Amino acid sequence: MTDRNTMAAEAPRSAYMPKTRLAVSLMFLMNGFVVGSWAPKIPVLKDRLMIDEGTVGLLILTFGIGSLVFMPIAGGFISRLGSMPITRSLAVVLAPILLILSLVPNLPLSFVVLFALGGFVGAMDVAMNANAVAVEKQMRRAIMSSCHAYWSLGALIGAALGGPLIAGFGEVAHAAFVMVAGLAVIAVAWPMMLADQPHPEAEKEKLALPMTPLPWLIGIVALFSMVPEGSIIDWSALYMRNELGASTALSGFGFAAFSATMAIMRFAGDHVRDRFGAVKTLRVCTVLALIGMVTAGLAPSSTIAIIGFAIAGIGISNMVPIAFSAAGNMPGLAPGIGLSVVTFMGYSGILFAPSLIGFIAEHTGFSLIFTCIPLLFLVVLALSGLTVHADAAKD
Repeated sequence: MTDRNTMAAEAPRSAYMPKTRLAVSLMFLMNGFVVGSWAPKIPVLKDRLMIDEGTVGLLILTFGIGSLVFMPIAGGFISRLGSMPITRSLAVVLAPILLILSLVPNLPLSFVVLFALGGFVGAMDVAMNANAVAVEKQMRRAIMSSCHAYWSLGALIGAALGGPLIAGFGEVAHAAFVMVAGLAVIAVAWPMMLADQPHPEAEKEKLALPMTPLPWLIGIVALFSMVPEGSIIDWSALYMRNELGASTALSGFGFAAFSATMAIMRFAGDHVRDRFGAVKTLRVCTVLALIGMVTAGLAPSSTIAIIGFAIAGIGISNMVPIAFSAAGNMPGLAPGIGLSVVTFMGYSGILFAPSLIGFIAEHTGFSLIFTCIPLLFLVVLALSGLTVHADAAKD
């Protein structure tokens, strides 16, 4: 009798869960689409406001500050209300933000909108990842890599369409398209999202930083893996246009190629890691990322740069997921503590480092930047053995 009841209970859930997985994947897709659409707008915003690379770097820094300010706030609301309503709300307010940015007339208002853009992107990132974790628990299988693959796919679509749409129809029309497309994706995902349970007791737990070096070292792996990713997101279009002579329509294709190969490899990431192990996968990915970044930095033409960014996407794709997986499976440490350290360090790299890169590039150019950033990968290789704990996730 118990078996029959169990089977009866499992049947509806097995039919229901694929919808919740599709819903959270679509939210990742939408978030990535907005970020990817932001990348080709950077050169246009620079020209419209008549600012230099250093000021663009400050705008990008403001984006990063917004993200890191909103992330813990989102975590508190998720604890009280659950991830579903927070993900939905943030997606709705994120959809029109690029249109607002396209209409602001001056630099001070641009700083305000960039702070909001970064905040909504970062807070939604926390919320949709929390919803993905809830779906994983319900499905009893890993879906996180594929969710991040959908993010990369969205970023690819946004970056690939952004340049041609801006060149053909202008930045306002492009931003309006992003808003309409984003709201359409939200409408499809809205009724299918998993309504997870809130955890108000989590707010009462004291946050204690770990005293052991392991989470901080793996945090360095995440940090040095995400700095190059952030540099490509924010500066590849400007690099290709200003230093390689690419057109406005073509300038976004460096990031588009990077996002394409990253999405493909993230869809395959779980299978690759299961077969070869986390450490070997990380080392091969790191070497490929190094080769790709150097190729892009030394490229004599935009075509070679696009190829270099594509190779970098293959390598970087699974470096961060491996670091996050290792953080959640460290021996003797609660998963939340390890993940909090590694996530903060990693996102600091993708959010703050590009602003510093902007200041440096104003004096050196982006070619030297993209050629030297791969030195960070040597540190990742040196620490790669620590990610053996990522393999505990499949035990």
